[in-house]
Amino acid sequence: MREKPVIRFNEQKTSEMKQLMKDLTLHTVCAEATCPNLGECFSSGTATFMILGSHCSRNCRFCDVTFGNMQPVNPKEPQNLAEAVEKLGLNHVVVTSVARDDLPDGGASQFAETIQAIRAKNADTTVEVLIPDLMGDTEALDAVIAAKPEIINHNIETVRRLSPFIRHRATYDRSLSVLAYVKEQAPDIFTKSGLMLGLGETEEEVLTAMDDCLAAGVDFFTIGQYLQPSKKHFPLKEYVSLRQFGKYRREGMKKGFKFIASSPQVRSSYKALEAYQKGVMQP
Repeated sequence: MREKPVIRFNEQKTSEMKQLMKDLTLHTVCAEATCPNLGECFSSGTATFMILGSHCSRNCRFCDVTFGNMQPVNPKEPQNLAEAVEKLGLNHVVVTSVARDDLPDGGASQFAETIQAIRAKNADTTVEVLIPDLMGDTEALDAVIAAKPEIINHNIETVRRLSPFIRHRATYDRSLSVLAYVKEQAPDIFTKSGLMLGLGETEEEVLTAMDDCLAAGVDFFTIGQYLQPSKKHFPLKEYVSLRQFGKYRREGMKKGFKFIASSPQVRSSYKALEAYQKGVMQP
């Protein structure tokens, strides 16, 4: 197996972000996951917030988020998050969440209210949402679409063959249908997806996953290295080479994506603002 890639993070930025999140009772993926890209993203005016609590109703084998014991929804969360965006002076904000299968709408209304609150306080800030599959509920998806974020992101996470082994209560085809539905209902909203490498997938399977996402109307695509959170999680099969990541980026751009971020440190929100800007410039 290749050596683990060197992934660094900015401790000062992490500390600043954590303190503000504590003050406003918020969660940010950037700081809490010690994301290697925090300094780079924050410097460019981008951050990713997690709404609807820190406990997930699903127990995916690649993810380190706490499973079960679901927390009540905080009604002040949308306004608090909008205030954080204002204080941080963000140009682009990404809002994601745990899966909330325990809620009637999967948390869609909280996404919608959060988007609206951000807009009210930060008129020039672009908004991206990284949503769970909402069980494929079109009414729930419609609520998110109606709030008109610039980007709706939903990750397929891995190739079709491996999806049943690592994703809990989710399916590859449902994820594709979610992406396709968003694009059908709102062609002007950019759609985005991505996957992790190092789980045992083949090159052919990765290229097929790209084709599947393009067929669903996906505009932007991210590819990053899977890092096994603990021995209890799905085993890491390999550290994928930089050369291979580069090849996937080139192949994806040739296939027709408007933007691809592909390297070991890439996470769903990496270069999110750049992706949006490039998407806007293209016909």
